[in-house]
Amino acid sequence: MAGGVETFATGKASPISWLATIARKRSIDRLRKNRPSSPLEDAPEIAELGLGPEGLAIAASERALINGCLDELNPDRAAALRGTYLDGDTYAELAARFDVPLNTMRT
Repeated sequence: MAGGVETFATGKASPISWLATIARKRSIDRLRKNRPSSPLEDAPEIAELGLGPEGLAIAASERALINGCLDELNPDRAAALRGTYLDGDTYAELAARFDVPLNTMRT
């Protein structure tokens, strides 16, 4: 894809930014492709995923940090971020839900 993220253009961005963009987009695509049929509230608890005590403590700490950051945002913006990055909602779905133009939701 000429000019897309698959083609690195020297001088436009750093290689790590380019790589991070590819990783982020592919991760989102994978989440959306494998979206669970039930809401995430029905997903298994972290303990059920086989993490040890240290892993559970780290996961709980990271979850608290993320939730704390999201709680500082406007509720609609926090809900949009949760939808995009945690629930795998598409920008189009979120734009319709929040009744804003698609490009507004993307930014």
